[in-house]
Amino acid sequence: MKIGGVDPQSLPKEHILVLPRGDQQVVFRAVGVPDMDEFETLCPEPKPPGKLTKDGWEPNEGDENWKTQMLHHGRRRMAYMAIKTLAASDIEWDTVDPDSPKTWTNWETDLREAGFSQVEINRITQLVWEANCLDEEKLERARKVFLRGQQQESGESSGLPTEPESTPSGEPASA
Repeated sequence: MKIGGVDPQSLPKEHILVLPRGDQQVVFRAVGVPDMDEFETLCPEPKPPGKLTKDGWEPNEGDENWKTQMLHHGRRRMAYMAIKTLAASDIEWDTVDPDSPKTWTNWETDLREAGFSQVEINRITQLVWEANCLDEEKLERARKVFLRGQQQESGESSGLPTEPESTPSGEPASA
């Protein structure tokens, strides 16, 4: 697929966060998660309990147990996104196993125990969101680059692309 001659897969997809550590730097590389299909397969959304009535199945979305399950599901979803997004960083997790959903929510704890401050963990979380979100700032930046390119194109071709060999009167054009 191409859009206006551009292959969408050719666009840069990696976001980088560099955190100082003395004379060295810790580099986090983030690549957006293309879809959540794997997550939905591994962790299907909990269904609320309910009852069968004469009108059909009526879910009880006020059930406290279901609300708790949904809260855990949301946390696990965010953790999955963070782990998958940061996979390009080649992190050797202490308690997180990317193949075990039960461990995913430990990702922030692992970072904290590795010596990252809460402010740094917030920046890492922001990096995860940045890699996975299309916000107004990105759209505005893209619009400006696009429009600047349009202006350059129109500024470069204000006349004929080549010099004519003669003028309308038939005399040779002066160079």
